[in-house]
Amino acid sequence: MELQKETIQSNESFIQKIWGNLKVYGPGIIMILTMMGAGDLITASVSGANYGYNLMWLLVLSLLIRFVICNIMGRFQIYNNEGMTILEGYARLHKFFPFFFGIASLFIGHLIVAQMIKGSGIALNWMFGFGSDFIWSVIVVLVSLLIMGRNVYKKLEWVMKGLLAILTVSFIGLAVYSKPDVVGILKGTVGFGLPDDTGAYSVILVGVSLVGAVAGSLTNLIYPYFLQDKGWIKPMHKRIQRNDLLFGFIAAIVLTLAIWIIGAEILRPNNIQVETIDDISLALAIYMGELGSWIFYLGVFAILYSSVIGTAIGYAKVITDCYYKVTNKVLTKEQKIEGDSKFKWISLFLLISPVIWSVPGSTGFVALTLFTNALNIVALPAIAVGLLIISNQKKYLGKHTNNWFENIMLVGTTILAIWGSYQLLISFFS
Repeated sequence: MELQKETIQSNESFIQKIWGNLKVYGPGIIMILTMMGAGDLITASVSGANYGYNLMWLLVLSLLIRFVICNIMGRFQIYNNEGMTILEGYARLHKFFPFFFGIASLFIGHLIVAQMIKGSGIALNWMFGFGSDFIWSVIVVLVSLLIMGRNVYKKLEWVMKGLLAILTVSFIGLAVYSKPDVVGILKGTVGFGLPDDTGAYSVILVGVSLVGAVAGSLTNLIYPYFLQDKGWIKPMHKRIQRNDLLFGFIAAIVLTLAIWIIGAEILRPNNIQVETIDDISLALAIYMGELGSWIFYLGVFAILYSSVIGTAIGYAKVITDCYYKVTNKVLTKEQKIEGDSKFKWISLFLLISPVIWSVPGSTGFVALTLFTNALNIVALPAIAVGLLIISNQKKYLGKHTNNWFENIMLVGTTILAIWGSYQLLISFFS
């Protein structure tokens, strides 16, 4: 009886500890949900539907790359002895970096938000059953405008945590119901091969899109700004920053794997090609009825909408910071990017302009997502090479420079990104 009592108390203590950490955590959760969005939903489901678990090793590699890059950026933000932003570190290498990142962020940020708004509109239209995809996309934009404003970070943190709860229940529940092939997952994780083309999209496009969506590109640059918003900018914050980021990546692994399992265990056996979101929903309806579709669309909305505000705000900060670095104008430490008029106009542009991709007759959601994710990888070499240099400079970081593993990962990432960009061009022109 006493043993049982001690076990219950131990479990309660464990749950309380998790809940206590969740209340403190923030930047890592926001970063992960901002980066996931349409990219993980589509590439993971398409990969599972077309190739089973054969590309699982790319998922593991991509998540590892992204964790290393984000953790190095977080460490640079916390330990550099001049209080620099990550963009300032890049700018001190060469003005090419902020110039390239600024232009690329405006273009890529617009397309990423377009995916999220378009997909959110599709999900809400299905769930409520009236109106049109376009009307619901406009509503998504209007609601996002209401959330933005003063103290946006605090509001964003709580919205993200709520959406993470919805995602966890929705996709993990569907994955468990799908009865995953554990042996197949393990084989795919250590397979290191590219299967033959078997679906509507080439394996090269799907693979490069997976690396672009998960390993990430310009979205990685957003993370240090979330750390600033949270106030984690001193060496004393390093431990909680790493734990917060690790928690976010564990959530990303679980959720992406859950989406992949749905593709491999339900879509693939029924020879269903993912060309629209409805294709996934219809497959789930075969096994679970309308309830399965409802749970799926609830998760779709959560994973897509979680990226709308985070991307618009994060990319606007990157672009504004790039402007100051290119023009040699100074944003003093007393000033904040959020108070700058350029930031406000850029964030509004990134939030409102993408609605044009939701107009009836525009590019399909799946095609738009795969193209944007694959395009992401083009910026990865510049991010990796620049980060490799600035994160090894002892004059800024002292003893907190990269270890050998991190350097190998950055070099390997550069080679992988260059190869992926080349393959993407060959695939596009052929």
